[in-house]
Amino acid sequence: MITLLSARHVLAFDGARHVLLTDGQVVMRDDEIIYVGTGYDGPVDERRDFGQSLIAPGLIDLDALTDIDHAIIDSWPTEETAPGMQWSEDYFHNRRSDVFSAAQRQAVRRFALAQLALHGVTTYMPIASEIHSSWAETSEELEGMARTSIELGLRGFLGPAYRSGINVTDGNGERVILFDEEEGLKGLADAERFLDYVDSLDHPLLTGVLLPCRIETLSDDLMRRTADLGRERDVLVRLHCLQQPAEDGFVSELTGRTVLEQLIDTGLMETRLLIPHGVVIDGTDPAARAEGGPLDVLARHGVSIIHCPLTSFHYAGMLKSFDSFAAAGINMCLGTDSFPPDLIKGIDVGTHLARIAEGRKDAGKVSAFFDAATLGGAKALGREDLGRLCAGAQADIMVASLADFRDGVVEDPLRTLILNGSARNVTDTYVAGRPVVVDGALPGVDLEALREEGQHLFEQMVAAYGERDYKGRDSSELFPAVYPALTAGQLTLDRLRWAGDLRTAR
Repeated sequence: MITLLSARHVLAFDGARHVLLTDGQVVMRDDEIIYVGTGYDGPVDERRDFGQSLIAPGLIDLDALTDIDHAIIDSWPTEETAPGMQWSEDYFHNRRSDVFSAAQRQAVRRFALAQLALHGVTTYMPIASEIHSSWAETSEELEGMARTSIELGLRGFLGPAYRSGINVTDGNGERVILFDEEEGLKGLADAERFLDYVDSLDHPLLTGVLLPCRIETLSDDLMRRTADLGRERDVLVRLHCLQQPAEDGFVSELTGRTVLEQLIDTGLMETRLLIPHGVVIDGTDPAARAEGGPLDVLARHGVSIIHCPLTSFHYAGMLKSFDSFAAAGINMCLGTDSFPPDLIKGIDVGTHLARIAEGRKDAGKVSAFFDAATLGGAKALGREDLGRLCAGAQADIMVASLADFRDGVVEDPLRTLILNGSARNVTDTYVAGRPVVVDGALPGVDLEALREEGQHLFEQMVAAYGERDYKGRDSSELFPAVYPALTAGQLTLDRLRWAGDLRTAR
């Protein structure tokens, strides 16, 4: 099956970099691109012209939310409510349970994967919150998500998250980490079991990886065992670290080492390591770039940094800075890590944060960030056939419309998309040549029913926070509305009172 796609703008790859074509064409045979250019005159079975659109490589999200949105509630805490985001000690010791049933958890996954697809993501590596589980993820849970991922047609690098400890709020409202080493070892066994499952499927859209949780929730032994398994199976390892200043304190108390020392001593630096987020390193400090400094250490070990600018921004942080990390020779990738899974919006925010961090207006180039969302992600995955539109590459493609009046005038199509649009401009995607998003919809998926189910599950998730809070507060206290919520009757009564007050004031 040979399919020709055409549009006003095509972002092609010339062997070294992305280049822009006007009135371009992309031709694919089954799962592979066979031609990118203009004036194709070979045989074609199907043609689709997208008009005033940009055809570009599909986006690679290496910290992709596969959960119901939590940033919308937990990125606004006060000093009083923030401790309620964690488990209480009593919950840890006596009442641990799953918020969702197994079937509900799969519904959460379907909701999240549909969101990724509709936002132009064609390749993803998942992240979810373990706080809603009795401990962490299981092989069975990820097997279900793998089946959904294949059904929808996404390219997934998957593995169950596992940990031996968890952040807990003690009776004094302080953050501590409590451990259950047996749970950690069970999780690692599940992770290996999932690798075997993926090998048995031998599906081109599915790759098994190791996804341990945040570094402070891993014991020294679990990190060493993870490194051993990563090297033995030659699989990618992604570990959240270098994200919060408190990490070093927790790791130092547990092991007597800093985070970087721990990564080196446990052997994780010798694996195919990906790290979200890196924000605790100040790359603008010359000491960070010097020989033996943190950026030098990461670059020499071939570590890829997954920058999640939108999430950092939501949680009052930023990478200092994208340009400094890249200049040090570190492979830069992008992730979303929370809702919305919008890498276009993330690039927009990231470029502006880079300028603030560097203190200059020419920092944070759009091209560098888009490269990270495509070529950088492909490099981290060891897949030189992804993240680019050229002959021989996989036919993973995103089409973004620039035809809406609200997009304004088109200057450079990519810069216009980044500055004036969002991933909601995406109308179509292809993964391995298969249409995944078609005219803004997912064929065979009832999005309205999925939205209603997602809303119900979100409300169930929010209510569970009150059950875990160390003070036993209701979720309405932990997550107060922007403005006070009144019933219709209260609103009518208050209007009469306000009217009376106004008459008195006059």
